[in-house]
Amino acid sequence: MPPSASSSVRQARQVLADRLRELAKDAGLKGKDLAALCGWHPSKVSRISTAKARPSESDIRAWCAACGAEEQAADLIASLRAVEGMWLSWRRMERAGLRGAQQSVRPLFERTRWFRAYSSWLVPGLIQTHGYTEAVLRAVQQRRVPVDDVADAVAVRMERQRVLADGRRTFALLVEEAVLRNGYADADIQVEQLERLRSLAGGALPNVTLGVVPTRLGRARMPVEGFWIYDTAQVNVELVSGYLTITQPSEIAAYATTFATLADMAVYGDKARALLSRARDSLV
Repeated sequence: MPPSASSSVRQARQVLADRLRELAKDAGLKGKDLAALCGWHPSKVSRISTAKARPSESDIRAWCAACGAEEQAADLIASLRAVEGMWLSWRRMERAGLRGAQQSVRPLFERTRWFRAYSSWLVPGLIQTHGYTEAVLRAVQQRRVPVDDVADAVAVRMERQRVLADGRRTFALLVEEAVLRNGYADADIQVEQLERLRSLAGGALPNVTLGVVPTRLGRARMPVEGFWIYDTAQVNVELVSGYLTITQPSEIAAYATTFATLADMAVYGDKARALLSRARDSLV
């Protein structure tokens, strides 16, 4: 993962490294002593303790054993797995197909009550039609997934949309105007999708707010990467190379501020429906 992808990941790795270094200090072990006990080159201890290298689970067990702190190994391994879970490459996430990737977010959707999403390149998954979802996931599968389970993945995503009918949940969704004209499918499917967006913009679901950020000259803010904010607990970002989970409060706040700025720029109701109608009419 590129080191610039998120300070959340870097900070979590540093916390783990600090805990390992403290164990060695508490045991009165210098780096070369620890390396000797573990059978490593001293540079490996240095890299792990400064978060320049990621330890394996066996590395953590050996470190704890050398420090006489075997009882802490399980907790530290759990921390390692949490850090690894912050970043998933698409190859790793989709290695068994798209269905599993779609299912993996179900617990997150089940526990979330306040959803905020911004998309600069496609319609958010929760409000996609069946045809649009199939076209998007088929394009993903053809580009990077050897397993063809698109039909199953579409079914999982469609089933997940039932959360929209739960009045205990609220959804604030923003799309760039350019999304309305991105051709992920044929004209009939695009029209069907735009009609659904028009319905939502018209208040078809009272707990769903849909805004369109217009394309205009002199715009003060460039589009950013698409992201989802789940309550105030987590942000997920889809990047070219993988899927990033952010839990650092300061970073969540930064995305929330960006969302609020984009929401202020968006149009809603009749103005949004007018943009959607123009996009639809260009296809028929």
